[in-house]
Parts: sequence; structure tokens; C-alpha cells
Amino acid sequence: MKSRSSIVALLVFGLALGISAQQKTEITISLNEQFFDSLIDAIYQNSPPPEFQLSKDSSSADHRAEASAFAPKTSGACSSVTLLRENKSVRTTIRLRDGKIQAPVAFTGNYSPPLIGCVEFTGSADTTVELIFDKAAQKLFGRVKVNSVNIAGTGGIGGPIVARMVQSSIDKKLNPIEIINLDKLSFPFTLQNQAKLRMRATDVRHEVVPGALNIIISYEFVKD
Repeated sequence: MKSRSSIVALLVFGLALGISAQQKTEITISLNEQFFDSLIDAIYQNSPPPEFQLSKDSSSADHRAEASAFAPKTSGACSSVTLLRENKSVRTTIRLRDGKIQAPVAFTGNYSPPLIGCVEFTGSADTTVELIFDKAAQKLFGRVKVNSVNIAGTGGIGGPIVARMVQSSIDKKLNPIEIINLDKLSFPFTLQNQAKLRMRATDVRHEVVPGALNIIISYEFVKD
């Protein structure tokens, strides 16, 4: 009798585990390079290009302060960077290669070095994007990491300083980027007893294959 009770208990426990396992699932979202190109096109066609002030470079801040009284006056602000869809050498895009999310970024801008006045420049940033899952917020974020900056057009004036300022500005102003609100991907279900079930993301992982980004989302069904 005792043995039969133990068997029944094990069967009930196994059934419960089976139900729990069935309440979890995975969804894969596949995004290719063409999708990202169309998205970037839409952003630039429907809104002004992103523009923000350059971050100050601490190594030259004291020198700029000393010479600011002697610098020529310029009309309007002169210390900004504008992200472009493309310039003469680089097109802003997303490339999915070598297991990485690569994102070359084209830009133009200006800055005011001591005693010189407003200097125009152009260039590009070599960046990669890291994906971060915030379980509490139920959102997938991207963090842009600037690996290197190429500057042209300064006439040899302060190129390394401008590169550092552009790198710092992109790091501060772009991050983090909200990519997916996972609550928006949830499908609510109303049961016969009026109880509601919804999908909650428990984990997100991704894989980069040539030309495509696969985002694998683990979901569980929970009572709302």
C-alpha cells in the first residue's frame, strides 16, 4: 500500500513537471541586413539626422579655457557632430559578419580649437553593437561600442582630440538603444473562467550568421 502511494506521488509529480515544461517556449526573430538598411533609410527619410554636442576632451580643456578669450567669434554653436546616412567614404549601415553586429557610422561636425575658430570635419566611426536583455523592464537593448574613429578635413588641426571627443559623444548620446519591447510581442489569452495568460520573457540570446541576426527569446506563460 505504501509502495502504491509512492508510485502515485511520483506520477503526479512527473505530470506537474510535464505541465510546467509545456508552459515554456521559445520564439526566434530573424533580422537580415536588408531589414536594417530599410529601417535606417526610413529613419533618415522621416526625421532630421541625429545631432548632438561634442563631449569635451579633458586633456585639452585647460588649454581651450586659457585661449578662449583670444579665439575668433563665430556665429552659432561650434562644437557638434551630426550622424549621416552616408558621406564620401562611408555609408551608415549594419553588417552581420564574423559573429558580430558591425555598424560603420558616417558623420560630419565642427569644433573650435584655441586661436583658430570654427573648423569643419568629416569622418566615420567603426562600431560594434552588443545586445543586453533587461528582464525587469522586459526590453532588449543595444549598446554601441566605438572601436575606432577616422577624421578628415581638419587640416591636421587637433585630429586625435576630435576623434576622442566624437568617440565619447557617440558612447554617451546613443547608449542604450531600445531594440525590442518584449511585452509588445506578448499574446494575451483569455480563458473560459475569465482568467488571463500572458507571455513573459525569461531569457534572450542571439546568434549572428552571415547576413542575419537571430534573436532567440525564451518565454513562459504566466497568469496576468
